[in-house]
Amino acid sequence: MKPSPDQGVVASHLVQTYPVGRTIFGRGEQFRAVDGVSFHLEQGETLGIVGESGSGKSTLGRMIAGIEAPTSGDVTFWGQRYAPVGAAQWRRQRRLVQMVFQNPAAVVDPRWTIHAQVREALTTHETLARAEADHRAQEMLALVGLGTMGNRLPHQLSGGQLQRAVIARALVLQPKLLVCDEAVSALDVSVQAQIINLLLELRDRLQLSLLFISHDLSVVRHISHRVGVMYRGQLLEIGDARTLFEAPQHNYTRRLLAAIPADTPRQRRERDLKTFAALP
Repeated sequence: MKPSPDQGVVASHLVQTYPVGRTIFGRGEQFRAVDGVSFHLEQGETLGIVGESGSGKSTLGRMIAGIEAPTSGDVTFWGQRYAPVGAAQWRRQRRLVQMVFQNPAAVVDPRWTIHAQVREALTTHETLARAEADHRAQEMLALVGLGTMGNRLPHQLSGGQLQRAVIARALVLQPKLLVCDEAVSALDVSVQAQIINLLLELRDRLQLSLLFISHDLSVVRHISHRVGVMYRGQLLEIGDARTLFEAPQHNYTRRLLAAIPADTPRQRRERDLKTFAALP
């Protein structure tokens, strides 16, 4: 079934280039961080994006979030193209898409309590009475498992708790899309699982769309409906998560999957045999 452009995100031929210097003849050189990427992300769906460092994953995420305008191509967000960055309409659209980054300590104010920061995100975009803003902030903190910790400062929380607080601040605005850029890679494995399960629960409860960017294929497989593989700015392969992991079509995808640690030596041998058998 063809996806409906007014019920999700559609990226069309996205290109992002950056100047990297000049040649000896004076011409400016350009680096293509993203090179002609197209895909759709439906409402309530999670699309995982994997690839090596420098493959263009984070640049793609910023364009999908509307933070960075593409050099060419466009993003349609629930039937509307993004307005120019900085315009009044762009600010209204930005409320509907939020980002969660790798290091939560870098995006919070160390002097404000967690409750105050969640409430401030809300009052920046809405005209609310203090009591209503406090109530909605407390509801969201409770939803992410921090209902009794609102009066704490960021340094009084663990890494996992602080990431929950950042997620609460993003979701209090009731966005349609959450872009997670390496959102769990800095956490311990046990804490990663807790945050992933929280995101799955919130996705289903709030009918969120998730763009989940990570280099960890095991995490991406667990959380994603579909997965896209990026290499040197290009989207080499995209498809159903189970199909992509069990029957990858591109050699680069096969090499990525072969690098995932196996649970047992037997599983490793079986996977290696499949990988080598599929190589030309």
